[in-house]
Amino acid sequence: MRPGQEHEWRLSAAEPGLWQRVVEQLGTAVTVIDPAGRIVAVNPAAERLLGRAAAVVDGQDLHDLCHRDPGGARIPREHCPLLRALAERRPARGDDDWFLRGDGRLVPISWSATPLTRDGVCLGMVVLVVETAAVQSAHRERAERAEWAERTEQAERAARTTALESRAERLTLVAEITEVLGQTLEVDEALARLSRLLVPRFADFAAVDLRVGARQVHRVAVTGPEGRDAGQEDWRGHLPPPTGEAAHSALVQVLNGAGPVLQERSDMEATPDSPLAAVHHAFLEATGAASVITVPLNVGQQVTGALTLVRSDPARPFDTGDLDVAGDIGRRVGPVIDNARRFGRQREVAEAMQRNLLPPLPEHGRVQLAARYQPAPAGSQVGGDWYDAFTLRDGTLALVIGDVVGHDLTAAAGMAQLHGILRSLAWDHPGPTGPVVDRLDDAMHAITAVSMATLVLARVEGPDTGPWTLHWTSAGHPPPLLLTPDGNARYLEAGQGLILGTHLGGSSHRPSATHALAPGSTLLLYTDGLIEVPGSDLDTGLGRLRRHALALAHEPLDTLCDQLSARVPPGSTDDIALLAVRLPMP
Repeated sequence: MRPGQEHEWRLSAAEPGLWQRVVEQLGTAVTVIDPAGRIVAVNPAAERLLGRAAAVVDGQDLHDLCHRDPGGARIPREHCPLLRALAERRPARGDDDWFLRGDGRLVPISWSATPLTRDGVCLGMVVLVVETAAVQSAHRERAERAEWAERTEQAERAARTTALESRAERLTLVAEITEVLGQTLEVDEALARLSRLLVPRFADFAAVDLRVGARQVHRVAVTGPEGRDAGQEDWRGHLPPPTGEAAHSALVQVLNGAGPVLQERSDMEATPDSPLAAVHHAFLEATGAASVITVPLNVGQQVTGALTLVRSDPARPFDTGDLDVAGDIGRRVGPVIDNARRFGRQREVAEAMQRNLLPPLPEHGRVQLAARYQPAPAGSQVGGDWYDAFTLRDGTLALVIGDVVGHDLTAAAGMAQLHGILRSLAWDHPGPTGPVVDRLDDAMHAITAVSMATLVLARVEGPDTGPWTLHWTSAGHPPPLLLTPDGNARYLEAGQGLILGTHLGGSSHRPSATHALAPGSTLLLYTDGLIEVPGSDLDTGLGRLRRHALALAHEPLDTLCDQLSARVPPGSTDDIALLAVRLPMP
């Protein structure tokens, strides 16, 4: 303040030095004007904003000195909001105003003014002035920092979310593969299901190589994306042996006991150093491999094969997380393939045994005979279904269709026992068929391990030129189906008795039934696999068989049998035995 000035501005009498230091060190421009609008004090920040020293502006009119329009022209005093507020002795503020600096530069400002009073007398106003550009810059800087922080946080959240989703997807894939592979004991079906889950969900191409014996390798499956199947068959088949444990080829290494291998494009540029490496290198080139994972399929320490996964897009390479997932998949697939192989060997033995137990059909005059046996498509694929046809001692043709409970080697062995016993009991028995089945039931518990079985025993009596009569007894078995030359089909439901294994003893006897057979008739004896499908009732199955048989009634007997077996709906889980007899026309 200037000594002797008419209107004095004084700080608090208590600590004038403290308040003066506060004002001087304040970063905001502070200007004090008297009631006439003249400058009486400025702090250093105001000097910098106005571009003028305190001594220069002291006593000058603030409005005339500084206030301008955006074009730099002086604004009439009556239009100045600060002067109006000073005249009315009230606080005021303004935005979007302009001040002329001492260097001639216009600066955008915002201001806020508060009256100074003492004992009710207005001594002037304190005006705080802020350069708008600086404020906007500070606001922008703060906004940019906040926006950058928000973007960073969003990116981190997105990265965490993506990582969690990727991990969840990988775990889900492994769980689905485990569940799906546990539903089959067929090597081909297991590999087909595996490929459908891996391509294109996890990889663009997948190849499975299995060791066969000590030195042979067989590429059993190659799967690529939809629309790129051409040429995949060419990569299947026998491969060269995996010689050279120190080879550079990841496939050779894995087949010789190495762990999972992750390769980038640069890792695949080495010249193949073995025949197997050359074949596999050509396969990778054909798929356009940019990133490859090769993992062992093993059971314990024994390597049974290798799984190769290929991605063709350089922007989506495999990473170490994918390598861990593929390794886990390999550890789960290995035992499945090993179990399927063991099951396959058991099934081959069982099917060979069962087919050898099914006898050749006899020549019986002009009567035509045909038979089919079809293993179940799933499960153990061997069961107790059987058929038989043989000539009795008196020259009569005997027909048998039967089903021992169970689907394993025990059931097949039980079928063989019943087959032999029934032939012995029926061969020299010329009477009704019921007593023969009763005697078989009694003998079954004494000399076999079979707990329960169903069958139909039938005799076709009559000379070679006819007429013929069918005698039969059913022990809980589906009824024979008779097709007549006039285009009719009927089930022979008479002669039904309890299944074998019910321990009738001497208290009851199974019935025998008879029915005349017209020339040209066809008789079908079958097991329940031909009519039973999960999710469908027995009447539906019987009706379906009747329709199909009528449609094929005039076909050759072998064609009839083949077509009836082929027309069983998908989903059947049982084996099928079918015996067909066609009588000659006159």
